[in-house]
Amino acid sequence: MRILIIEDEEALRELLEYEFSRQDVTVVALDNANDALMAVEDCPPDLILLDLMLPGLKGLQFLDILRRGGSDLPVVIISARNAETDIINALERGADDYVTKPFSFNFLEAKIKAVLRRGGEVKTGARIAAGGVSVDLEAHKSFAEGELLSLTQKEFELLTLFMRKPGRAFTRNQLLNIIWGYDTSLVSRTVDVHVASLRKKLGDKGRYIQTVPKIGYLWEV
Repeated sequence: MRILIIEDEEALRELLEYEFSRQDVTVVALDNANDALMAVEDCPPDLILLDLMLPGLKGLQFLDILRRGGSDLPVVIISARNAETDIINALERGADDYVTKPFSFNFLEAKIKAVLRRGGEVKTGARIAAGGVSVDLEAHKSFAEGELLSLTQKEFELLTLFMRKPGRAFTRNQLLNIIWGYDTSLVSRTVDVHVASLRKKLGDKGRYIQTVPKIGYLWEV
């Protein structure tokens, strides 16, 4: 496994580099996001650990560039900023998880393993499957334990989005933006209604759509 660490605090950067190297993990450790962009282009890592407060290009700016370029590389934020708004903002902009400083290496390692597991759903061509639920993107059909589901267009899009990004928390506004094309808290109830309907149609598999308090929803098998 190859991990890219982007952290300007030298002591922490060296500590992480040392701990990962003990586990036969290939580490590229950089103190700025500008060099990291070139590193990603030259040799994409399996996962990125990203600080927010960096010299020059900031962490979220780096993340924006990465996601706008179509990259779905797993990104875990490591930051001393622990306000709920900071965490939600990072998740909305495409981070896969957020770890606040200070943290133990064991805790960080567990987070990384969880993020990497989320990419373990079965994907064959235009098919996504996990936990007995599958989506056929070409046929535009979805199934639960082999039974065809009768989903609306928006429900199908929600299920597809959730299954493409298992374990990632989506805020209601983010779902509105992605699925409906607008972003306003005035109609966030729209998301709740569609999620409730999707859960019902999934039957006992509806439990995979979990509510994240104060944030939104995620898919976890």
